[in-house]
Amino acid sequence: MYVSRKIEQQLIKYSLDNKVLVVLGARQVGKTTMLRHIFPNAEWYSGDDTDIRSLFSNSSLTTLQNILGKSKKIVVIDEAQRIANIGITAKIIVDHMPHIKLVLSGSSAFELSNEINEPLTGRKWELMLYPLSFGELAQASSRFNEKRLLEQRLIYGYYPDIVAQTGEQENLLAQLANAYLYKDILTWENIQKPEKLERLLKAIAFQVGNLVSTNELAQICGLNHATVERYIDLLEKAFIIFRLGTFTRNLRNELNTSRKIYFYDTGLRNAVINNFSPIENRNDKGALWENFILAERIKYLHNNQIHKNIYFWRTKDQAEIDYVEEGAGKIDAYEFKWSEKKKARFAKSFVDAYKPYIMESIHPENFVDWI
Repeated sequence: MYVSRKIEQQLIKYSLDNKVLVVLGARQVGKTTMLRHIFPNAEWYSGDDTDIRSLFSNSSLTTLQNILGKSKKIVVIDEAQRIANIGITAKIIVDHMPHIKLVLSGSSAFELSNEINEPLTGRKWELMLYPLSFGELAQASSRFNEKRLLEQRLIYGYYPDIVAQTGEQENLLAQLANAYLYKDILTWENIQKPEKLERLLKAIAFQVGNLVSTNELAQICGLNHATVERYIDLLEKAFIIFRLGTFTRNLRNELNTSRKIYFYDTGLRNAVINNFSPIENRNDKGALWENFILAERIKYLHNNQIHKNIYFWRTKDQAEIDYVEEGAGKIDAYEFKWSEKKKARFAKSFVDAYKPYIMESIHPENFVDWI
């Protein structure tokens, strides 16, 4: 069964002009499936094909006209990050072939975005596709049904293949964690010791919800501080993890350089640490819930084109707010609790200083409307 993605309407809207349409996202999140569904009659090329890479690398206008012809059409180049100088090629197509609507799909922001940002300044729309979301699957079935599956989603996540193949989740996630997600990083960054990258990711997985010290991570993984910072940046640009920074404005003892790191998908996080135990048997259920609900909120904001700055807040004496949103002149504060009965406490110093418009605890009984 095909599950409609929230960004489809944006894709259709942006397909009506002559700008390049760029779709980014991790491997296996469904980019190709979605684009084939939306553009069934498109002319399709894949950067995984050696011949295609050769055709579109360093192409002249004459070469591109011979490849693509003169008829009006949509052209999709999948895995475009594998094609050298794809940004220059795309610029030639946009500037000189207005009958072509070009769509680029790629699985690594650090490669594709660096290739296209300068050549395509003012000439592109860029959208992000995440793993499936609670909202997308609730729309495909029902809110009731998707909420009923909450604990399963916390354990196995939302990658499309994982959702579709009940009973094979652990094997599929193991393959995903061990192969696909490192492919771009290992290929383009020439990392000689991938086991240290994996060790770093595992250390991050165990620290979800906690402040992350790069010096501590460096000691755990046997890497220097600069290499840890570089690897974290690469993992983020490959859409595996995301960082949450600190909210700070007025208070003298606020932390202002600390970070927390989360996974875009909790199933992948559990695969990294090889822990697929049921929720009732886990001692990390609070951290798992925090990671899950944050990732879903990010999907919700992006998919609905809601622009907010996102943070956590903490002071040196360990007063903390799990999540802070800032937008439209308002500050909202949230606490994440796995148990509805566990009362959320919002630090008086934060409330007095920032006067949040919303203060709410998000738990399994009330999260649906929030994501």
